Amino acid sequence: QVQLVESGGELVQAGGSLRLSCAASGRTFSTYTMGWFRQAPGKEREFVSAISWNAGRTYYEDSVKGRFTCSRDNAKNTVYLQMNSLKPEDTAGYYCAAGLYHAATSADKYNYWGQGTQVTVSS
Repeated sequence: QVQLVESGGELVQAGGSLRLSCAASGRTFSTYTMGWFRQAPGKEREFVSAISWNAGRTYYEDSVKGRFTCSRDNAKNTVYLQMNSLKPEDTAGYYCAAGLYHAATSADKYNYWGQGTQVTVSS
């Protein structure tokens, strides 16, 4: 069982930066692939980024490549999403998730979810 708590979301101007954190409970955090998803009002939840259990591989949705960086610290049971050059279209609730599938970009491959943190980017 893994419990996830996101933090770091807030209102920011376009072009700004934010770092989201996702703190996990449980001793098996280091065995999980960790993913970030986002959901804007009226839209489906979409994949943003994922990182392998040992941080050896990262994956990004095309629209965030070069702007977002996913990292993890297994000693702290925490995964991060550094978001730079933010755009109004990045506005959404951001959710972290834990799963055991390698390179998973589909939400149904993740077993545990946080409650989300809101990111709002003003133009």
